[in-house]
Amino acid sequence: MTTATAPPEQTTPTRSARGLVDLVFRARELSLVIALAALVGVTASVNGNFLSGQGVEDILLNTATLALLAVGQSMVVITRNLDLSVGSVVGLVAFVTGDQLASGMGILPAVLLGVAIGAACGLINGLLVSFCRVPALVVTLGTLYVIQGIDHYIAHGRQINAVNLPPGLLSLGNGSVLGVPYLPLITLVIMVMIGYYLRSYPSGREFYAIGSSPEAARLAGVPVRRRILLAYLVSGCLAGLAGVLWLARFGTVIADSAHGWELLVVSAVVVGGVAITGGVGSVYGAALGALLLTTIGSALVVLRVNPFWQQAITGALLLLAISVDRVLALRLARLLRNRSRHG
Repeated sequence: MTTATAPPEQTTPTRSARGLVDLVFRARELSLVIALAALVGVTASVNGNFLSGQGVEDILLNTATLALLAVGQSMVVITRNLDLSVGSVVGLVAFVTGDQLASGMGILPAVLLGVAIGAACGLINGLLVSFCRVPALVVTLGTLYVIQGIDHYIAHGRQINAVNLPPGLLSLGNGSVLGVPYLPLITLVIMVMIGYYLRSYPSGREFYAIGSSPEAARLAGVPVRRRILLAYLVSGCLAGLAGVLWLARFGTVIADSAHGWELLVVSAVVVGGVAITGGVGSVYGAALGALLLTTIGSALVVLRVNPFWQQAITGALLLLAISVDRVLALRLARLLRNRSRHG
C-alpha cells in the first residue's frame, strides 16, 4: 500500500510547481502584449499613419530577422548559456551568399550554403562550450571577432549590390502572400515548430532542466553536453538563415552588416521573459520581445525622437526585465518552499 501511494505524493508537487512557473511566465508574455498595445495606441493617436498598411508591413519586416535570431538565442539562454556571435554570423552569411549569388549560384544552394555556414559557427561554439567547458561568454565573444575578421578579409572593402542579385531572392525579402510578407511568415513557422518541440517533447523539456540545474539534470541522465551542443547548432543555423533573409530584405550589404545586433538579440530575449540565468521562458516571449523593441524604434522615428533614446529605452527595458526576473525567481522559490512544507 505504501508503494502504491508514493508516486502521487511525489508527482503532485512537481506538477504544481511546473504549473506555477508556467503561469508566472504566461503573465510575463501577457504583460508584453499589453505594453505593445499601449505603445501602438499612444503612437497611433499622435500620428495616424503609424498603423497604415505600409507602416505595419515595415514593422513586421524589421521584426522578422530579429525575432528569428531571438528564437535561436532563447534556446541557448534557456540552457544557461549565451551566444554573442549571431550578429557577426548574419554579416558573414549575407556577404558570402550575396557574392555567390552575384556569381551565378542558384537561390536554393545559396540558402543551404548560408545555413551551413551558420551551422559550422554554431558547432564550433557548441563544442567549445559543452565539451571543452570553456565559458560561453568567452567562446562566443572570441568567435564574434574571428567571424568579423573573416568577413572583412573576404569582403576586401567590396559591396554587394541589389542589381547583381536574382529577382527571386529580392522578391522573397519584399514580397507577400495575401498581404502578409514572406519573412514574418517564415519566422512564425520556425518559431511555432521550435516552441512546440521545447514544450511538448521530453528532449525539449531537457533544455529547461539543464538551465534550472545542470548538475541535477546530469544526475537525472540528461545528455547535458549534447543538448547544449544542439542549442548552439540551432542558433547557428537560424543565424545563417537570418543572414540570407537579411540579404533578401536589403539587397545591398557590406562586410559589417548586422554589426552590434548580438546585444539587441540578447535584449529581445531577456525582455521577452527568458531568464538570463536559464531554465525558464519561451521562444514566443522572445519573439514578442523582438517585436516590442522594433516597435519602439519605429515609434520613436514617427514621433521624431532622437535615436539615442531608442538605445536608452532598450537598456532600461533590459535592466527592468532582469530585475523582474530576479524578483519573480525569489518569490517563486518562496512559494514553492511554503507549498512543500504545507504539502
